[in-house]
Amino acid sequence: MELFDVYPLFPISIVRGQGCKVWDSEGREYLDLYGGHAVISVGHSHPHYVEAISRQVATLGFYSNSVQNPLQKELAHRLGRACGYEDYSLFLINSGAEANENALKLASFYNGRTRILSLEKAFHGRTSLAVEATANPKIIAPINSNGHVTYLPLNDIEAWRRELEKGDVCACILECIQGVGGIRLVSADFLQALRKLCDEYNTVLICDEIQCGYGRSGRFFAHQHLGVKPDLITVAKGICNGFPMGAVLISPKFAPVYGQLGTTFGGNHLGCAGALAVLDIIEEEHLVENAARVGTFLIDELKKLAGTHHITDVRGEGLMIGIELDIPYKEPRSRLIFEEHCFTGCSGTNVIRLLPPLCLTMDEAQQFLEKLKHVLQ
Repeated sequence: MELFDVYPLFPISIVRGQGCKVWDSEGREYLDLYGGHAVISVGHSHPHYVEAISRQVATLGFYSNSVQNPLQKELAHRLGRACGYEDYSLFLINSGAEANENALKLASFYNGRTRILSLEKAFHGRTSLAVEATANPKIIAPINSNGHVTYLPLNDIEAWRRELEKGDVCACILECIQGVGGIRLVSADFLQALRKLCDEYNTVLICDEIQCGYGRSGRFFAHQHLGVKPDLITVAKGICNGFPMGAVLISPKFAPVYGQLGTTFGGNHLGCAGALAVLDIIEEEHLVENAARVGTFLIDELKKLAGTHHITDVRGEGLMIGIELDIPYKEPRSRLIFEEHCFTGCSGTNVIRLLPPLCLTMDEAQQFLEKLKHVLQ
């Protein structure tokens, strides 16, 4: 049996990681400025994380959600305190797509509507509703194309107002910093106006913090830069540093109804132990503050190169950065990997995307800048 071919693969096998570095099967060391799609939040193989996961799996890795799991309650309490949403509820699942799927279901249960507003260039996952809310027709199968979603321009509040005034919109879902869409930032004016419109028309506001959340932007959630409180917040990726986990943070306005939501694996003991270890490390090592500090340095230094080195624009917050080029990203990204031994991501056709672990040091940031300049020269 062969693997079903769904991704173009680099001919590299990564076998080990530590902090912001990984090694391949030939022993070559790479600087990791991508963190496996923004998943590695506290660094590869962090000793505290490894110890917590190992201890838990040696005790109890999984049991059914039909019994109480004190680790879930501890995680809800700790996460609420860390992000400032202590009055919200927590629903734990397994991935970002599941988080968005369940958030959209909750919204529809709440107001009984079916219509969704989403951003142009949005990416919200690959499951049924999540992929329909994703603005990429190449990955939306006919069975998922049910006319639920209208895609609207970034920061064009009048376009969103016209749709909301129709009174039939279930939910507005958006990433406050678009990842796959090329590190495009939602403005504070836009989101604050959208919050007011959602209140006026009884529409649920969902902030997808799967990639831009969990400290990556230099605040715990990216929307906290913008002075708005969403009704639902979806998270995944960095929440458990590589172990599959997702979650929905749910406003008190949503009354729980048994049977509406459910999950087999979500919130299992092993995942909760890992997620608690991630919060320990974020707090003890001040990684949100580090993301803000090192990210500001990187963005400032990259902006100095704008207009040279094929760089036309630099966008981002914290350690979520897009470098727009006047050439396709394919060759420079390939040279970064194979010549400079540095992993980055990409967006569209000409954006290099940086999503490193939040423990990236100033020295490592400087190393990346030198590697990038060498490639783009």
